[in-house]
Amino acid sequence: MAGSLSVLVVSALVLSGCGGGSTDEPGGQDISSGSHHLNLYAYAVPKVGYDAIIPAFRDTPEGEDIGFSASYGASGDQSRKVARRVPADVVNFSVAPDITRLVKAGVVDKDWAEQYPNGSTPFGSVVALVVREGNPKNIQTWDDLLKPGVQVVTPNPGSSGSAKWNLLAPYSAKSNGGVDNQAGLDYVAELVRDHTKVQPKSGREATTAFEQGQGDVLISYENEAIFLKNQNATAEPGERVDYVIPSETFKIENPVAVVNTTEEKDAANAFVSYLFTPEAQRIWAENGFRPVDPAVLEETKSLFPGDIAKLWTIKELGAVLGEGTAAKNDGKDLKGWSAVDKALFGASGAITKIYNAGGNV
Repeated sequence: MAGSLSVLVVSALVLSGCGGGSTDEPGGQDISSGSHHLNLYAYAVPKVGYDAIIPAFRDTPEGEDIGFSASYGASGDQSRKVARRVPADVVNFSVAPDITRLVKAGVVDKDWAEQYPNGSTPFGSVVALVVREGNPKNIQTWDDLLKPGVQVVTPNPGSSGSAKWNLLAPYSAKSNGGVDNQAGLDYVAELVRDHTKVQPKSGREATTAFEQGQGDVLISYENEAIFLKNQNATAEPGERVDYVIPSETFKIENPVAVVNTTEEKDAANAFVSYLFTPEAQRIWAENGFRPVDPAVLEETKSLFPGDIAKLWTIKELGAVLGEGTAAKNDGKDLKGWSAVDKALFGASGAITKIYNAGGNV
């Protein structure tokens, strides 16, 4: 069970707000002024982080003359908007395939993942289970989600990148990282068929549904769990929540890229580079996101309680699911998200079929 967090985290999360959509005044602070201007398109969940990151960047010499407009929403929906050439300069999506779509559309460079540290991923998280305060259903493991009467809230993977991460955690745990594929799919089918009655479009909409009293468990990012726990800390007892980090879970990696049609390339590069600085890494941590800088991660480890015995990754799962695919892919096995999306979430992917059939497969 997650322990208490620092006052700094509580303050940052409570003051940051919870809404999605477009904004140029996070927390009432104007971020739009400047002789240069960047349009940020991101998935819904990191708004709370950017509400702190953008003003901090504007306080630096590199960012003092750069204004921002920010749009937040379901990762897949945001990606499709940018692919249709809405004015965008920087993108931050839940999953790499949503950036791959932009590569295919010609608006992001093919080598985007090599342009910045850590595969152009400035922060991350892990899959968590948000429960009602006191954990009345005693949810501790993935098996507990299948107990009779337990209702689970998680978004639809057709529109939400967070939904993919949410499902990869139990799938990997039950399939031993894809080795026993059918065991993982059987779990997902039962979860969808018997326990998932609410399927919002995005991770933030799923959080809102849970806040409104729907479901017993919300599968979510750890940072969203921290946000929700602290936002509701002073709510009525029946409205408060807590969260659990399963001993086997999945590493969430949310990449960023510069749009190659931008007319503000220098400004965009300066902003993305800032996301990896120690100062920005601490801000990510203070807002519930796991930093990728090893020194800052060690410095802030007390903010992320939980005993993780096995943390599955896209790299290792992709190596298993992509094995033997070379014949249909120019002589090379698929890897990473290419392999995972093809096997599980593409138009003919196994989990897509489960959702299309309502779990009755």
